[in-house]
Amino acid sequence: MSTTSRVALVDPKQAQGDAKIALDQIQGAFGATPAMFRAVANSPAAIKSLWGSFGALGGGVIPAKLGEQIAVAIADRNACEYCLAAHTALGRKAGASSDEMAAAQMGESGDPKTAAALRFALKVVNDRAQVDDADVQSLRDVGFDDGAIVEILAHVALNLFTNYVNVALAVPVDFPSVKLRRA
Repeated sequence: MSTTSRVALVDPKQAQGDAKIALDQIQGAFGATPAMFRAVANSPAAIKSLWGSFGALGGGVIPAKLGEQIAVAIADRNACEYCLAAHTALGRKAGASSDEMAAAQMGESGDPKTAAALRFALKVVNDRAQVDDADVQSLRDVGFDDGAIVEILAHVALNLFTNYVNVALAVPVDFPSVKLRRA
């Protein structure tokens, strides 16, 4: 991966308006302002949307640990080194073991509910959402209700956006590196 982003990384001290508000909140949440957010802050609308999505899903029914496991599975599938590194660190912070995060990176888990969510998320990514009744039923069979199923899709969509930003714009990784497995 390039060490230079294809777009400017907005200096939080120079940001204005909605971008400044979001970057200040991100700084408060992380204790730093990760490069991905600084890249997205080139568009005040995009950073507001991105940060709002993280906040909304953080308060949803899908637990943080599962959200991070979904994120690493999708990151590995899309060869997004940035998201793989960031979400592996965030998954550990959310209580996942190193082994659980490594398994999730491969779309696997020893927990049937997590495994079903990962299989579904990766099928959505791999098959461009061309799932069938049985795929959705497999989530219901392990205890996900309709709200949780929609939320899994929201996690997929958010992670596709962040993967695409980081890969397309060559955002430099500012988290401890994790080796891609599949991609």
